[in-house]
Amino acid sequence: MRFGKRARHPLLHVVARENGLPMTRAGLSVSRRVGGSVVRNLVKRRLREIWRAAEPVPGFDVVTIAQPPAAEASFEDLAAAIEQCMGRLKFRGDASTGRPG
Repeated sequence: MRFGKRARHPLLHVVARENGLPMTRAGLSVSRRVGGSVVRNLVKRRLREIWRAAEPVPGFDVVTIAQPPAAEASFEDLAAAIEQCMGRLKFRGDASTGRPG
């Protein structure tokens, strides 16, 4: 995604932008730099589960890009990294308006 707000963490990068839809869509990118196919699939499964449990503000496209250290990170470490990035992007939103920030 070329445009949007970005948040970086040593384990992953998150890019988000508004999509004008009533839902949030999430995409994952885990390159071969992260590891072999078994490791990449493990990281993808963990990231998918973390996004399922997250409660982001509706109306955004979000791309999560795993970095090589994510291969050795635990589920909890990845979840904390996504939480931190969501906080930086103010992606949790204001409960009264439903919009970020």
